Amino acid sequence: MDRYEPLRRRTIALVGLMGVGKSSVGRRLATALGLPFRDADSEVEAAAGRSIPEIFAQLGEPAFRDGERRVIARLLEGPPHVLATGGGAFMSPETRGLIKEKAVSIWLKTDLEVLARRVGRKDNRPLIAGKDPLEVLKAQAEARYPVYAEADITVETGDAAHHITVGQVIQALQAHLGETAR
Repeated sequence: MDRYEPLRRRTIALVGLMGVGKSSVGRRLATALGLPFRDADSEVEAAAGRSIPEIFAQLGEPAFRDGERRVIARLLEGPPHVLATGGGAFMSPETRGLIKEKAVSIWLKTDLEVLARRVGRKDNRPLIAGKDPLEVLKAQAEARYPVYAEADITVETGDAAHHITVGQVIQALQAHLGETAR
């Protein structure tokens, strides 16, 4: 048995605010563990046949959240994988319950100024369109951090390179599952 085998028994769901690296870290984590990677946002876009900004503009946030909940429920029925959730997904009590039941949840947490710098570089985030990213993130942190704190594991990532964060996540998973690094 290789040292990562115990980490491949359940889906690993990454939660956290936009810009924290759920997708980037998730891809690298999946590769390191030999697991498939799934990005909930990409899966929602594929199911809806349109981009997330288009879903928000044409159907509204409630329709997006409903589709997100259904997509995550479907993904959690499949074999173990690394799942990057959307920033608001864990806020749904139903989705959170499914993740708690079928996955190990990891809250990736980073300083808000770092996140604001990251998300301010892209224009594909409908929740910050035309707004001050730091103000939006502060409001989200206030609302979401108490719920994110329900995740099985919290990893404070700082502004580290993704491969460093992957190592931190693997160590935290091993500790959580009672495994020791060899």
